[in-house]
Amino acid sequence: MYHRLCRLALTSSGEVVQDKLVKQALQKGLLLEFKKDSERILLAVAQRPDGRKNWMVADQNGVTSSIKPQQITYIVPGVENFAHTEISEFIQRAQNNLDPTLLEFAWVELLETNKPVTAEELAEMIFGGSGPLESYCAHLLLSRDDVYFTVLESKGPRSLYGPRSTVQVEELQRRKLAKEIADKEFEEFVQLLKSAKAMPPHAKPAKSSWKVEEKIRHRIESLQAYAIDACKNDDEKKTAGMILKAMGQAKTASAAVNLLINIGYFPVHVNLDLLKLNIRTDYPDDILSAAESLLLESSDPDEIDRIDLTHLKVYAIDVDEADELDDALSATRLQDGRIKIWIHVADPTSLVQPGSIIEREAMRRGTSVFLPTATYSMFPEKLAMEGMSLKQGKLCNAVSVSVVLRSDGSIAEYTVCNSVIRPTYMLTYESASELLHLNLLEEVELRMLGEAAGLRLQWRREQYGVSMQHSEGCLDDIFGAIETASIETRIKVANPDDPDPSINLYVENQADPAMRLVSEMMILCGEAIATFGSDNNLPLPYRGQPQSNIDASAFDHLPEGPVRSSAIVKIMRAAEMDFRKPIRHGILGLPGYVQFTSPIRRYMDLLAHYQVKAFLRGDSPPFSAGQLEGMASIVNMHARVAKRLFNSSLRYWILEYLRRQPKDKRFRALILKFIKDRIAALLLVEVGFQASAWVSVGSQIGDEVEVQVEEAHPRDDILSLKEVVRGA
Repeated sequence: MYHRLCRLALTSSGEVVQDKLVKQALQKGLLLEFKKDSERILLAVAQRPDGRKNWMVADQNGVTSSIKPQQITYIVPGVENFAHTEISEFIQRAQNNLDPTLLEFAWVELLETNKPVTAEELAEMIFGGSGPLESYCAHLLLSRDDVYFTVLESKGPRSLYGPRSTVQVEELQRRKLAKEIADKEFEEFVQLLKSAKAMPPHAKPAKSSWKVEEKIRHRIESLQAYAIDACKNDDEKKTAGMILKAMGQAKTASAAVNLLINIGYFPVHVNLDLLKLNIRTDYPDDILSAAESLLLESSDPDEIDRIDLTHLKVYAIDVDEADELDDALSATRLQDGRIKIWIHVADPTSLVQPGSIIEREAMRRGTSVFLPTATYSMFPEKLAMEGMSLKQGKLCNAVSVSVVLRSDGSIAEYTVCNSVIRPTYMLTYESASELLHLNLLEEVELRMLGEAAGLRLQWRREQYGVSMQHSEGCLDDIFGAIETASIETRIKVANPDDPDPSINLYVENQADPAMRLVSEMMILCGEAIATFGSDNNLPLPYRGQPQSNIDASAFDHLPEGPVRSSAIVKIMRAAEMDFRKPIRHGILGLPGYVQFTSPIRRYMDLLAHYQVKAFLRGDSPPFSAGQLEGMASIVNMHARVAKRLFNSSLRYWILEYLRRQPKDKRFRALILKFIKDRIAALLLVEVGFQASAWVSVGSQIGDEVEVQVEEAHPRDDILSLKEVVRGA
């Protein structure tokens, strides 16, 4: 209301306004203030006209430039023939005279009369004179003030100011105080960052310490969101940008990552994909509480139906660092000479019922996530390890699939039952392969398993007509895919939060006897369960992959193993799923296939268990084919995310491993194909990793070359290899 009245008063005597805002003509020697750019305002002395409107001026730094009339913000009155060398002293004298409290006294006096003023009039009021220095000081006070006065009218470099109302001033003072407090808190936060950044690694603040105070936590979380491109709103972006600017950093995600590493909030080898993909790494209290209750209750709904198989010798074979043991194997020879195989699978459904809080959480996760640095289980760790996993020498509930093989390796008969087993051996692949090699009389059952695996592999090859292999790993989410290389890399990082963690790299040969044995038995189980589902009209997650119409001989010129597999995989058709009946899995050479052997690790396997277990009890299956299909679309999405995370994490640590190798170290590399000209796709044999490099003329697909690492930057996903030319 005040502004409107003031404007009316001014316009009713326009002559007064005109007099006060009379335009002063520019001339040589005048001292003026001008806007150099969006952030700098300088004093300068007018030198001469530059064209029709512009003027050449010499500023306080002695720099001559041409300025437009609209750049001029104030012309100091009463100055003639001023020298630019005197500007610095003039500015210093003005700064010494600035006292913002004088504005408040002037505001109180002018508020009573509601009187507008110019800078010169204010100078007369507060300094007792309107000379050049006093007028310029008054101009500075008014132009910098954002509380007591507001601009009522401007004409070029001349402005008329009016006092704000009491209500306005009180509100602006409140805002100003709040801003000062916020600015002080922000500056303290920046100093905290600088202090943490300067500390040695062992002395940096713990990550939890940044989350104690709400305002600090908000700023740190904004910076983290910016680092992983996950800002939820403009406030988070603005906050992160302010922090980076205050720290002298570019406003980029990588700068935010480096800052968080430098203050110790992120470890040096932080897994950004783990944060970006929002992977569940811990469990809410209600889930943990429900898991504890299940362990304490320990009731078995299938107890009366379980068959005692504790008389069987049971082999559990897995990688040496496996935490969750889902499956184990037994074998006996029947009187007619045929081999009877037992595939024993852990039975988590005896603890976790469909629709329960833990089952729903498992569905949301979809799979256990296996990384070089950690494992994030589909079930709470204690429940998975103590209640579900198979344990050596302990009575364990299981679902056992028995299969009798014909002499050609095909299934003659099968059974599926609830069982109790007592695992005899917990073997690594290495130790199991050694036992197979020793061919010990006392381990005749293991020999029979090896014999059965050989029969099965030969039978499957005959079904497909092409020599291939399949590895059913814990994260095998490419449904029915063939293994594209005969070697596979595993990495374990024992202390990932250390700046220089220990990296243990293992390269596994998929043709290893024990790995081949386990792979074949898992595939055999999948075929038996698919047959069981078909025989009983049971909805299950049946997996298939159409067989491509290819001529096997077309690849005979390529060496067996990674080179041939890499070529064949290009023509493989996409995997399929059906939930009503089995579909042919052409790549595996099976009439039907259901993944069944990892119910602790894979939710789709768990669903298959629910369906089979209900049938064994004589109940209707808990899920229809349509429900299975809907659940599978969600679960498979989570599984693909987990696979993507696994691949990116594995790649990061392989690159970090290569980065640490001596510069002169040579690696054997197999040429898989040529990408362009002499740029070849290579398989680093000792590392089990594919990369590319230029290779010399004369090299062919399947040849082995030697390479050295020129550059390896895991954070930027960069690897540069150079061929070592023999004899050079």
